[in-house]
Parts: sequence; C-alpha cells; structure tokens
Amino acid sequence: MTADDRRSQPLRVAYTLEQCWHPVPGGTATAALAVAGELLDDPSIELVPVAGRHARLPRPEYRPTFAVRALPVARPLLYELWLRARWPKVEGATGPVDVAHATGLVPCASLAPMVVTVHDLAFLHSPQHFSRHGARLMRRSLDVIRRRARFVLCSSEATMSDCETAGIDVDRLRHVPLGIDVRPVPGDAADRLARYDLPERFALFVGTLEPRKNLIRLAEAIARRGDLPLIVAGAQGWGKATPPAAAHVRFIGFVPAADLPSLYAAATVFVYPSEREGFGLPVLEAMAQGTPVVTSATTSTEEVAGGAAVLVDPFCVDSIAAGIGEAVENAGELAGRGRRRAETMTWAATAAATKAVYLEAAGESS
Repeated sequence: MTADDRRSQPLRVAYTLEQCWHPVPGGTATAALAVAGELLDDPSIELVPVAGRHARLPRPEYRPTFAVRALPVARPLLYELWLRARWPKVEGATGPVDVAHATGLVPCASLAPMVVTVHDLAFLHSPQHFSRHGARLMRRSLDVIRRRARFVLCSSEATMSDCETAGIDVDRLRHVPLGIDVRPVPGDAADRLARYDLPERFALFVGTLEPRKNLIRLAEAIARRGDLPLIVAGAQGWGKATPPAAAHVRFIGFVPAADLPSLYAAATVFVYPSEREGFGLPVLEAMAQGTPVVTSATTSTEEVAGGAAVLVDPFCVDSIAAGIGEAVENAGELAGRGRRRAETMTWAATAAATKAVYLEAAGESS
C-alpha cells in the first residue's frame, strides 16, 4: 500500500472504555464517552471502542450507546495484566490498529503507538486520599506511561506541569481541554426538581464525594455565613470526604444528567473549592446555566473558569465564605461571563484536538 493509499483510509484507533465499569466512573468516563461520540461521526477516523469482558452493563449514565469490543478479562485483573504482562493486547479484540488510546490512567497493551489521557496526578500530591492498592496501581501506570506512551493528553496546563515534573518529556505532552454539552433547562424543570425538595435559595456542590473535593471546609464556610444551606449532589467516592450531619448541609445523592441543568439553574451559587482537579467539568456545567461560580485559585479550575468565576483559597474557610458572598452580590455579571465562557468549551473542539494527536502518533501529521 502506497502512502497515498494509506492516507485515503480511515485511521483505525483502539479506544479503551474500561472506566465506564468502575464503581464510580466520574469525569474520566464522561469525557471518554463524549469524545467517542464526536469521533465516531468523523469519517476519517475508525474508532474501535474496547473494554474488558463484563457480566453487567455500566450504570445508565456511563453506558456506551455504541458497540464496545470485549477483551477476555476485566478489571482488576485486566489492569494488572496490562501493567505486568503487556497482555491482553487490544488488537485481540479490535484487530490491527494504527493508534491505541488509553483514555484512563492505566495504559493498555498494544502493538500500536500509544496515546494516554492523564487527567490528573493527584495521587502524587495527596497519596493519603487513596487506597494503598489504588496508589500503587497509579504509580505503576505512571512508570509505564513514562516508558511507552508516544503522547500524553492533559486536560489542563496544571496537569501538564505535573506530568513534566513527574518525568514525562515535555515534547510528548499535549494540552487537550475538555468540553461540555450545553443542555437547556427542560420545560418540566419544576417537576424534575420537586423530588429533591429544594429550598428557594441554596448553594450547590456537584461531584463525586472524595477528600480532595474539600467538602468539610465548604460546610464550615456555609455555617459561618448562615444565610444559604448547602445542597451536595454526587455519588459516594472514597475516603473521609464528608462533613458531619448538620442542619445547613443536605446530601441528595447521585443526580441523573437529565436533572442537572435544572439543578444548576435553580442554585443561588455553585461552589466548587476543590483542593486539586484535573479539569473540573461541573464548573463549566454551572456556568452554562448562568449560575455564579466560586472555585479554587491556583489549580486547574482557575484555568477552566477563564476569568468568569470568583476564585478562593481552597484551604481557607474565610476565603471560601467571602467568595460565596462576592458571587451572590455579583450574580448578574458572573452569569453573563460564565455563559460566554461555557460556549467556547465544546466536545467537538476536544475531539478535534484528540484527532490531531492521533495523526501525529501515526506519523500522518502534515
């Protein structure tokens, strides 16, 4: 086959989706599925999704709407075999591919040039927030990425800096920001929200409940102000992440994606003072609904906010409390700036940047 013939064929890409079956799939699964949806519509890419063999489907929010080819084993054995034995190779399920894209931190086994998405390296900064097994798995994954990855996709400049510090050559790092689906508030918003029995005014947090989300300090800031209750929406993650039960904090559990636009729009303020993030999709989701946002300075969420949020010191309760007051006072201005910022961040742009890296990895970039 000549070079011209090769360029006329779609680029075949193995695309891992094992994280969709994790107990708490989170933002990594959301991003992988969204980008897959865009790339599957691109005739120049033949995306071949692949995961382990599972007896059950993922939870509905993280269930692929397209065919996923199955390898002979599933997590946790799959991850151990990929790291220790470089087997099973994705080609066993996909056939020959031009590029293999590991969309989570654990690099897959493949004969093709490998692209790996690294959303964050929080386990290096705060290993106490992870199980010993989880931290070991992630450290081994990072070792393999250093040796084998052709390119590493980072959703933020903060993660790029962490990867460089961790020993990944800067010429292999590529900045690929995430995007969002801007979903309008449905016509039956009141009915959707009725099941949550929300107060008229409230501060909102959305995200997996884990230590780095900083909910304990956030609850203290809310108590210190005393004028807005805190509604916490999200699945239980790991570690000691939640404040003790109190009148000013209410947990409503996991909220389906279809209900989130109504929830964001109903909130008086959205507060996301995470200690460390790889990106921070809820910040953009809240902005898209015109909700004023308070989030952390000096981490990736500052990048995501793009000057359209109130920035606070996540380690200072007084700073968080003051930031909430500032956001409420300037709600109108923040709403307009937030909507404009959200409009610039799309999954189509994420997919286009991802495709460019595939072409580079396969040696087809111009």
